[in-house]
Amino acid sequence: MSTDDRVAVTTGIARLHAAPGLAGPGRFGLVTNHTGVLPDLRPAAPALLAAGAPLVALFGPEHGLHGTGQAGESESARTDPDTGLPVHDTYRRDGERLDKLLIDSGVDALVHDLQDIGARCYTYVWTMFDLMVSAARTGIRFVVADRPNPLGGLVSEGPLLEPAWASFVGRAPVPLRHGLTCGELARWLNASAVPRAAGRAADLTVIEALGWRRAMDAHTTGPPWIAPSPNIPTPATATVYPGTCLFEGTNLSEGRGTTQPFEIVGAPYLDARFAPALAELALPGVHFRDLRFVPAFHKHAGRPLRGVQLHITDRTAFAPVRTAVAMLAVLRRLYPDDFAWHTTDGGAEGTGHRHFIDLLWGSDRLRRAVDAGEDPLPLCDPPSPPGRWAGDDALLYP
Repeated sequence: MSTDDRVAVTTGIARLHAAPGLAGPGRFGLVTNHTGVLPDLRPAAPALLAAGAPLVALFGPEHGLHGTGQAGESESARTDPDTGLPVHDTYRRDGERLDKLLIDSGVDALVHDLQDIGARCYTYVWTMFDLMVSAARTGIRFVVADRPNPLGGLVSEGPLLEPAWASFVGRAPVPLRHGLTCGELARWLNASAVPRAAGRAADLTVIEALGWRRAMDAHTTGPPWIAPSPNIPTPATATVYPGTCLFEGTNLSEGRGTTQPFEIVGAPYLDARFAPALAELALPGVHFRDLRFVPAFHKHAGRPLRGVQLHITDRTAFAPVRTAVAMLAVLRRLYPDDFAWHTTDGGAEGTGHRHFIDLLWGSDRLRRAVDAGEDPLPLCDPPSPPGRWAGDDALLYP
């Protein structure tokens, strides 16, 4: 599909730019980063100021306001040079620290405009959740300027997170591929998890994205793709990420330090058996290509690795979570002495604290099944409509 064939969608932030009153009365802060742009790709913050909006502060997530930080990093700037507005770093802040940050900022409302990618373990939605909780506790209104889900909104996939495994890669019982927009997810969280965390729901408004339909994905919806973080460079990356994010919990490289993160995985111990074993599974919508690569940074930096690239042949048939889980089972079967899980301190299994795979999966069920040589695919819910887990009341778009 060419750029000219894309369906025009009016994002929530574009609607706010045209009518600043949609954010309600008083001064507001904008939770945003480099993805917060208007349809003509102008940064939203200076455009809102030029339109007379009472914008008084900016709030940045993981990777920072300008998206330059790598995974687990943000940025140190306290003032935005383009607008002169103060920048508040929300990353790794919650509870009383986040409450104080909001109170000290002097805002009456927060407007959230971050491009999510539709996966539970992507942290932007949990920045939204933590800020909603703080907004509820401090009496600050919360507004979501909605954007399309780049994976579309017809399918959810994977298990719901179990509360005992809550972390910043999953705060609430959400599937790995959730199938909601940020606005829809905010509505669901505000009816369920926010009251449990804050004692009350937030005063929530969603500025809907006009023209978006659940069958649309990043390949069919404008504006042009902006990488929401350094390791999600393309829509193809976002497509595989809800599954291959699980490799962050293993001793395989998930392709960080290359130009194709999450589309390729590899390790020093993989050999010519891996790609053919995956091909034998005949998984829908994907082919596996044997390849070699050398990551420039992160796991196995500077070392020659062998692995596979996932080539998506049918986005509708491809099930990223089931695909990644099948790959993990093959790894444990073929390489039992080499394959290992990582713990939350970055070490190999048995050397640190909780296994990171358990936080990513939302329980220890996947790890235990793979280690026991059991078929882990029954742990994956079959692809299903988002209303199956969130309820139709959460859905804003047909």
